[in-house]
Amino acid sequence: MGLAAEGEILDAHHRDHPLHKNDDGVHGVSVGFTSHYGVMQQRFGPHPVLGSAGETLLVHGSSSGIGVTAIQIARAMGNRVLATAGSDEKCAACVELGADKAINYRSQDFLAEVLAATGNKGVNVILDMVGGDYVPKELKCLAEEGRLVFIAFLRGPKTELDINEVMRRRLTLTGSTLRPRPVEFKGAVAASLREHVWPLIEAGKIKPVIFKTFPLAEAAEAHRLMESSQHIGKLVLTV
Repeated sequence: MGLAAEGEILDAHHRDHPLHKNDDGVHGVSVGFTSHYGVMQQRFGPHPVLGSAGETLLVHGSSSGIGVTAIQIARAMGNRVLATAGSDEKCAACVELGADKAINYRSQDFLAEVLAATGNKGVNVILDMVGGDYVPKELKCLAEEGRLVFIAFLRGPKTELDINEVMRRRLTLTGSTLRPRPVEFKGAVAASLREHVWPLIEAGKIKPVIFKTFPLAEAAEAHRLMESSQHIGKLVLTV
């Protein structure tokens, strides 16, 4: 959920970018773009989360704020995107935003669909906010030397892991959150974002997806909507 205010206190790294120059009440989403891009550009071994153009990315929770951002950035940078979502409406929205294929995880087996869509080769990267019992199937979704990146664990932080699968196919499992990182790291992410992503936003090739805006006094209602999982994109509180 994003927070927007008429007057904001920001460090220098978050000033002077297109989302802060508009007046559509989505100022708080700019920080969300920074965090999402930061996860996607971090390096793990020889690869960033999202590597060079031509890779295939699987995004879980793809209709969430981070999901719709990941789809657009990955596609704009020349990558193929597969997405999972919990309804046909959400799947259609993901395709409209740039996903090559969207899988309704309530009615389809995402493992079978991913392997079919990749000719049984698997995906290079999985952006996972689900965790739990998804992990064993996710390992089978990965191509050789694939990367599984945890950014949340909606189905729990614990799972069973086939270590042989990881060793045999040289998989990388890692995770990230931007909040505790030092300001210098966040500044480097913001500088890269300004160089590579802001031009795409200004050109209209990437856009913040705002489902609904609430005044701060209605924060409880905003949280109820978020917990219902009926939204597509960001919910924003205004101050």
